[in-house]
Amino acid sequence: MSFYREVIFPHLCDRVMRNKLFRPYRERVTRRAEGRVLEIGVGSGLNLPLYGSGVTEVVALEPDGRLSAMAKRKAAKAHRPVSFLRASAETIPLDDASVDSVVTTWTLCSIPDAYGALHEIRRVLKPNGRLHFVEHGLAPETGVQKWQNRLTPMWKKVGGGCHLNRSIAAMIEGGGFKLDQLDTGYVPGPRFAGFLYEGSARPR
Repeated sequence: MSFYREVIFPHLCDRVMRNKLFRPYRERVTRRAEGRVLEIGVGSGLNLPLYGSGVTEVVALEPDGRLSAMAKRKAAKAHRPVSFLRASAETIPLDDASVDSVVTTWTLCSIPDAYGALHEIRRVLKPNGRLHFVEHGLAPETGVQKWQNRLTPMWKKVGGGCHLNRSIAAMIEGGGFKLDQLDTGYVPGPRFAGFLYEGSARPR
């Protein structure tokens, strides 16, 4: 399991996330960001080349060393300064109110203490800053939810801690944010893993 988690999973995750289906979501979320951006769980760096001209700097937070190494190779294509933090989202080593935007893409599902991470995100965001996100999570239909709840214990073990059954909108609001925009819906594929939440939120 250690070999899978440390070697196989980072490369498998990168391959799945490269799916062309996800690129429009990544583009929309990154284009909304501006100023100094903190990206939570930068992974292999797929978002780094997508940030728009309104972004002055990207601070890339990633606890996994192998994924960070992959991301650093993509940072050269970012066309703006990128710095890396080897840290967890629950303890972000940045000053209070020090970033203009925070971006998460398919990240909140796998953070062990997601509420702790959201409180940290709120702490480092400026009062007028925004959290921009696209995440998968709990579906609205009872039948799909049953499968999500049934599969999550096994899914976490093989999927790097990924939860299928987190209610992302409720979690973000419970973490001290007010939703400015929220779009939801399924992407093609298994419904238990395909219900997406996309939007923006501001600190309350």
